Amino acid sequence: MIKNNATEEDQSKAEERRARGEFVRGVSGFRHSIGDPDFPPEPGRYHLFVALNCPWCHRVTLARAVLGLQDSITMDVAFPNRTNEADSVGPNLWEFAPDRIASLTGTTLPECTLETGTGDGLRLAKEIYQCEGSDEQSVPILYDKIGGRIVNNESAEIIGMLDKHAEALGGAAHRPTLVPDDPALQSDVDALNKRIYVTINNGAYKAGFSSDQAVYAQAFEAYFETLASLEALLSDGRPCLTGDAFTEADLRLFPTLYRHDPVYYLRMKLNGARILDYPHLWQWLCRVYALDGVADTLPPGLFWTVVE
Repeated sequence: MIKNNATEEDQSKAEERRARGEFVRGVSGFRHSIGDPDFPPEPGRYHLFVALNCPWCHRVTLARAVLGLQDSITMDVAFPNRTNEADSVGPNLWEFAPDRIASLTGTTLPECTLETGTGDGLRLAKEIYQCEGSDEQSVPILYDKIGGRIVNNESAEIIGMLDKHAEALGGAAHRPTLVPDDPALQSDVDALNKRIYVTINNGAYKAGFSSDQAVYAQAFEAYFETLASLEALLSDGRPCLTGDAFTEADLRLFPTLYRHDPVYYLRMKLNGARILDYPHLWQWLCRVYALDGVADTLPPGLFWTVVE
């Protein structure tokens, strides 16, 4: 497995850094690809396990939607809050619990589902991993229903393989190409992906979940430096980050910026500015929101009460 700093965080001295109070994101353990001999690209074969409040899941559900794969890749949705201390299996686990009552509304959440991908009606995402001898418990999970195996649980890689095999998987005829064919444009997308991951996607967690003041300050500064840079990039009137076409860079940025004003501004201590304060970024956010399928990936109002 080759480390990609647009996909995952440097793990050097990870435990030492965590001990000092730095948030260090772990590495996903399942890294197979659609297109491998065991995982042929076929409509109806693959399934996603997601939580709608999770931004890493959101980028995957966005890819599924904009590529027109909703009918050919099935999906289960976990409850937005994980299990608590009172649960018999313990706290902090994603569960598929459509009958669970939301504390703010006093009702069930219609978007939440039972687990249907494995055929075993499992309650916890952790149990899907346990079937393969793994102690992981994260979402998203891309699952092969025919082989009964986890394909991949790294969101950035899932996006790439859905895009690469969209036609064979049954995607829409008129769909964007998230990874451009043009080498120069691909280089621009790659550079944006790297910066957006380090300073925005993961940077928000560095600010919000690290107890080390120096780490927080560095993450805070980098986050808003990147917002200013992206604002300048969009100031020439381009509709998307690399020009006219919606690419993977736009898709990766959207889940974090969509959450910034209502959630991350306070929850992640990123109160230097709102996206509303950046007119070009705000207009970009609205344009992406208006794309076919994007609004369908957004969680209902209860989303704003939780953050993962």
